[in-house]
Amino acid sequence: MRPSRIPLFPLDIVLLPGMGVPLHIFEPRYKKMIRQCLVGRQEFGIVLAQNSSAVAIGCTAEITQKLKEYPDGRMDILAEGRAIFRIIDLLEEKEYYEAVVDYLPEDATPQDGESERELTDIFQQCHLLLFGHPWPGREPRDVVPLAYRLAARLPLDLKERQGVLEERSEYERRRFLLRYSSDLLPKLAEQEIARQQAAGKGQGVH
Repeated sequence: MRPSRIPLFPLDIVLLPGMGVPLHIFEPRYKKMIRQCLVGRQEFGIVLAQNSSAVAIGCTAEITQKLKEYPDGRMDILAEGRAIFRIIDLLEEKEYYEAVVDYLPEDATPQDGESERELTDIFQQCHLLLFGHPWPGREPRDVVPLAYRLAARLPLDLKERQGVLEERSEYERRRFLLRYSSDLLPKLAEQEIARQQAAGKGQGVH
């Protein structure tokens, strides 16, 4: 059972389940929050915050590694997304925000294997052009829905990533990512051709 009251870290990012994120902790209030999470092995909530306001739906983060601690208490950590929540009440009883939350159930509807292959195929092509190597794919023991794993690796903007986070249907998430990847692939291919042409000219004899 996850706690209904969690520490809250508003950031200019959208965290998805299974998505890793490096964080540099430097504000005194968040240094204290992270230390308490480390001691208590507690997850904290990340919500997208922009222009002095935050969204109501976010994702808990588990600290998977403390990379470095500086003499002044700053820390570099690695965290990974876990559970999606909705803020019911925002609390300001400590130096940092806390929230009373409800956790949103995940869609357990079986997905069509053929459409999954179509999505992963076009995603693999995008991934190769984006990063220069194929995506290793998911393993049978993976419990994070496929759409979250793919969305974490695509260059979605914050609004699009938040939309994936808030969408409760895995089918609809996959439909969106298929459209997105289908639009992205020819643009990436054009960029790769232009890059190769520029590299070829750069290697010419002068």
